[in-house]
Amino acid sequence: MIDAYLNPAVVKVAELVGALQGLIEDNFVEVLVQGELSNVSRPGSGHLYFTLKDSSAQIRCAMFRSQVRLLNFRPQDGESVVCRGRVSVYPQRGDLQLIVEEMNPEGIGSLQQAFEEVRLRLEKEGLFARERKKNLPAFPQTIGIVTSASGAAFQDILQILRRRAVGVTVLLYPVRVQGVGAAAEIAAGIAALNRYDDVNVLIVGRGGGSKEDLWAFNEEVVARAIAASQIPIIAAVGHETDVTIADLVADLRAPTPSAAAELVVHNRLELERHLDQLLLRLGRQMRWQINLLASRLDGIEKRLKSPAEQLRRQQQQIAQLLGRLAQGMRHLCQNRHHRLHLLAARLAALSPMSVLGRGYAIVQRDTEVVFSSRQVQCHDDLRVTLAQGQLQVKVTAVTAPAQEDADPS
Repeated sequence: MIDAYLNPAVVKVAELVGALQGLIEDNFVEVLVQGELSNVSRPGSGHLYFTLKDSSAQIRCAMFRSQVRLLNFRPQDGESVVCRGRVSVYPQRGDLQLIVEEMNPEGIGSLQQAFEEVRLRLEKEGLFARERKKNLPAFPQTIGIVTSASGAAFQDILQILRRRAVGVTVLLYPVRVQGVGAAAEIAAGIAALNRYDDVNVLIVGRGGGSKEDLWAFNEEVVARAIAASQIPIIAAVGHETDVTIADLVADLRAPTPSAAAELVVHNRLELERHLDQLLLRLGRQMRWQINLLASRLDGIEKRLKSPAEQLRRQQQQIAQLLGRLAQGMRHLCQNRHHRLHLLAARLAALSPMSVLGRGYAIVQRDTEVVFSSRQVQCHDDLRVTLAQGQLQVKVTAVTAPAQEDADPS
């Protein structure tokens, strides 16, 4: 143990930086950082590079082009901002950096920071998960509404419901939708309407306003009341561009209160037209299926034959195949026999015995074949091989060749 402490394992630089990168990026997935901009750089790539600093520390930052396009202000050196992003390590230099995904001037940073803190906390608890969202009823009979009784949002909702859904019961729980105590009233209204057994769906929201006006719907107490509701909830807060915590927790988000009323009920005439279209499509599909099945049945009847007929046909096919096999074997044997005769004739023509049969002989001195008179001397014993038998001869005279012979080899 002491040796391991005194002599730690040697690692490569890439291994060390990779370990630090995994440790940092796994634990700082999303952070909010407040500081002052410095060394702001905008290269041709469209990305934004800068340093975020305060009185005692600084960190390099990068913001990619797709996020820079969403900025509603132009960042300048010395400007105080709130950045949301993730911490990363740049392996090539081993630098710690912040990958910024959102940036706001510090003037609205406090509200945005509070929004992000609540959002991150509730997201970790799973309150935004898609699997916990409830489906809206197809034909609600009683609709609960949590909003201001004097606001335009409630009147817009009523107008849509009167036009599109005759006979639907509306229960209003009037609340303040902004100011101190508004969030608690909204949460209480949601809980109160959940105690009615006949309420089928809830609409929670208000008309448009500033970020401060809509802040009650970012409060954690409202988010938890929506999450605890047994009745499906449509959130309709502000305008289409306004997104609140209530929108994220609700089972469905509507861009406006009027749109929420249109989502919660279906126009009867539209439904009847839709049913007529479905009936026409069903009739066409059934006729097509019947015609298809009839055509298949005719084809099966034409292909259906007795087993004896199929057996007879297969026997004919087997007989044809056997005949073709026998003919092919005969043809192959004839070809092989003819080729054998040709090869035998070529072999006989190339045989030394064939040459000897034409009057030639092979002369050898011991085991050496004699090609020239220079290879022998007088009185040498030679062996002469004829087409039939051999001769043992003795050289009595040697005559030199008339001209230089080529190399016999």
